Amino acid sequence: MALLLEKKGMESMKRLVFSMIGLYLASVLVLMGCSGVWGDQVQSEAELACLALTGVRNLTITSAELIDATDSTPQYCYVKGVILPAIKYHVQLPLPENWNGRFLKSGDGGKDGDLDFANVRLAQGYAVANSNTGHDSGAEPGATFGYNNRQAEIDFGYRAVHLTANAAKTVIDAYYDRAPEFSYFEGCSTGGMQAMTEAQRFPYDFDGIVGGDPGFFYQALNISHVWYLQQMFLNDFAGMLAYDKDGDGTFDSIRKVEILAEAVMAKCDANDGINDGVIDNPAACDFDPDVDLAGMMCAGDVNADGCFTTAQLHTIKEFYGGAHDSKGVSILNGKAFGTELGWAGRYIPYEGNSFRASQLGTSGDHINYLFYETDPGVTMQDLSDPSLAPDKNQIPPEWSLWEFNIDDFTAGKGDLMRSITDATDPDLTRFHSKNGGKMILYTGWADPSPPAARLIDYYNEVVATTFAGDLETTKENLRLFLAPGMGHCGGGPGPNTWDKLAPLVDWVENGNAPEFVVATHSTDGVVDNERPICAYPEIAVYSGPAGGGNDPANWVASNFTCQ
Repeated sequence: MALLLEKKGMESMKRLVFSMIGLYLASVLVLMGCSGVWGDQVQSEAELACLALTGVRNLTITSAELIDATDSTPQYCYVKGVILPAIKYHVQLPLPENWNGRFLKSGDGGKDGDLDFANVRLAQGYAVANSNTGHDSGAEPGATFGYNNRQAEIDFGYRAVHLTANAAKTVIDAYYDRAPEFSYFEGCSTGGMQAMTEAQRFPYDFDGIVGGDPGFFYQALNISHVWYLQQMFLNDFAGMLAYDKDGDGTFDSIRKVEILAEAVMAKCDANDGINDGVIDNPAACDFDPDVDLAGMMCAGDVNADGCFTTAQLHTIKEFYGGAHDSKGVSILNGKAFGTELGWAGRYIPYEGNSFRASQLGTSGDHINYLFYETDPGVTMQDLSDPSLAPDKNQIPPEWSLWEFNIDDFTAGKGDLMRSITDATDPDLTRFHSKNGGKMILYTGWADPSPPAARLIDYYNEVVATTFAGDLETTKENLRLFLAPGMGHCGGGPGPNTWDKLAPLVDWVENGNAPEFVVATHSTDGVVDNERPICAYPEIAVYSGPAGGGNDPANWVASNFTCQ
């Protein structure tokens, strides 16, 4: 018995010794950066420096890992974190030897809800950050995240971008052991709204901001989309700009929209002296639907493909005139001439978009969740058929965009949400005068969503409010670019591609204010139109070989001057 006990004791001692040795080796492996497999290589200094970010004490970082290089991106440190209650963010950090000393916060699109990568800017040496703006679209698609959730609305409206910028700067400081020399923001659409929100609410976050096609009048923009949909479907689709050619009960032709676009182009394309399918200055276009469509009206006012009824003519005039309430009080500027082809995808459910006009998705649920102080109910499954009645007996009840009354806007029922989401304050004194920040705004004249005219109005409000009416001082701080023929953040028949960030960086760091940017239009990857887009109020005027304005070979930037 004694011998047995002695033997068991020795076995226990051996197990204890082997356990201690195992713990020691495991500790050594961790300290050496090994994975626990004897044949693995010791972690590199870059890996250890990246992994060390998880130990930052004043920031919640959930992971940090070194990402291998690809054909388009260099090796970089990838950091993910959380800002309570629900903001998720990430930071792409170039290796120290590749960092250009700059921080870039990239903007978002739509209702966001995901983490966007900025690999092009990463490859250029920027440390780049982005967030989900406080919700995950995979769980809460569209605007549903806002249903009775004020915190989520605030995070989306302004909190997430600001706090992500703060978090990213903390990460950058920890990783490089120094703060960024310059901080920038770049975004379009919702990102354009975020750009203007930052300049107004948090003017010291960035040295330079570039915002494109901004929906900064966020509530007016979204309810105007709903209003346009209502006009199209009014009186059992009497004003619909699509036609049922085969009589099967569904709209399959948008020839009416095409005819309208052709009529507008025929009237105003050559106003700039060039026939290139682009209206350079829609504000100077004198198209009159009553006059210029008079020869295209349907005989006997009987609806047919390829002509307009009086109800459809009314719809067209409402689109150009802009959303208004029942008393005629204007809500938002109307559509610019040259945007017509974009109406089909956004406002007309027809065969070409599988009967799902994009604004049914992006604005159709906006009024359910992001307009009223108390949300009226959840969206219906099918928003393309106004004859369907929402179910008021279910919990929560359904509420449809067809129930929306635009008078609620002028009655102030959306004012709380306007205070959260809108970025219309023209006083940019803190950003420009106190912070010394520079800002570039741009939009496409052919954008069928945020009207360019509203951005021009805002620019003029800034001139009056921030710079006491001094246009020259304004141009030392703020520049506006209007891209002829460009759609929403790109696309369209006009020159629509240029580096949005580079002119801002040159301005902030070298004092070179951009008088113009050179934009290109490509077809099948080949540039077929190039010209300068001039800082407002100037426009590009053809000054090339006499009589050669209609020759595409002459559509190069050097043949145009800003006037």
